Amino acid sequence: MAVSKEKLHELANRLLKLQIREADLIEKFILGSGSGGQKINKTSSCVYVKHIPSGIEIKCQKSRSREMNRYYARKELCEKLEEEIFETKSSRRMAIEKIRRQKRKRSKRAQAKVVADKRRSGEKKQLRTTLRESNKDYD
Repeated sequence: MAVSKEKLHELANRLLKLQIREADLIEKFILGSGSGGQKINKTSSCVYVKHIPSGIEIKCQKSRSREMNRYYARKELCEKLEEEIFETKSSRRMAIEKIRRQKRKRSKRAQAKVVADKRRSGEKKQLRTTLRESNKDYD
């Protein structure tokens, strides 16, 4: 599966906008590892790209195809450079931080607040059941 011409053209424009030249990149192909069977273990489909001026290093093995990995590595390089230049967080980085916040342990104060809220709602439910049971006596 090759990369479409539109995607390549879009990536070329993005590289041009960020002033990244092919001469500034060191690209190596590394032997793949991990899941994917025998094919991945004997082909050099993993792509290593280093941008010399900024020192950013990218290692990409998302796909079994070398061409796709070259595309993904350059795309990731653009994202990292944009983060540094414009000092903004990419959508991927924001998603990672959101997950990290969700998994973070609550503070004691927050835990106490959650427990107090649960206790209050439990007391409300208890009041409801007593009303229902008392209405059964009248039926």
